[in-house]
Amino acid sequence: MTAETYTGGLEGAVVAVAGAAGPAGRAALARLARAGSRVVAADADPERLAQAVDAARREASGAEVTGEVVDLLDPEATRAWAARIEKDDGRVDGLVHLVGGWRGSRSFPETDLADWDVLHNLLVRTVQHTSLAFHDGLLRSPGGRYVLISAAGASAPTAGNAAYAAAKAAAEAWTLAMGDSFRRLGGDAPTAAATVLVIKALVHDELRAQRPDAKFAGFTDVRDLADAIADVWNESPEEVNGTRKWLTPRP
Repeated sequence: MTAETYTGGLEGAVVAVAGAAGPAGRAALARLARAGSRVVAADADPERLAQAVDAARREASGAEVTGEVVDLLDPEATRAWAARIEKDDGRVDGLVHLVGGWRGSRSFPETDLADWDVLHNLLVRTVQHTSLAFHDGLLRSPGGRYVLISAAGASAPTAGNAAYAAAKAAAEAWTLAMGDSFRRLGGDAPTAAATVLVIKALVHDELRAQRPDAKFAGFTDVRDLADAIADVWNESPEEVNGTRKWLTPRP
């Protein structure tokens, strides 16, 4: 499928995944590849990234999955990554943001502002850099999607999670602003959308094995998250642009 014949959806789409080496990234790579996408994965850890790419290729029977180590805290490196994808593949149809991290404290007065510095970089700067780098390419796509994974804590901050909740809330606001840009620039027939998927926390098989007695109430399995990510391309831009979809009960 060429840039000229692609009309939307995941079959033949070119989708970039940022923060692809963790359990959620592995599940997303495999799910997107099984749907017929050409998947371009990025992470800061070359060894874990290579393992994630190999696993996705095996699970998706040799699908097109490639990996690249990209410093998403470097805006120029991020822009160069986006430009390479569009140059090599003729377009870019998605960016899934899975860069994560958590810092917290026992109480609000014990909050360490150094945690904010770390989380601001991981959870906000990477969203800013990827959204700005991929904005124009996604706007040009017949099915461009920017997907942010956020947390319920952004809407209901707790005393010990001030830095984390604030960073997630900022990332959500930034993503929804991108959605407003797509709305304003999309004309009468918009094709691009930016959306937020909200979870409480993630669970996967390895974590279940480590904590066999845990209930993980309200947690989202990484495979269910991957399905929800894929579903973003099954809905129209008007349905998903500028929205939050809850994958866990609202707090």
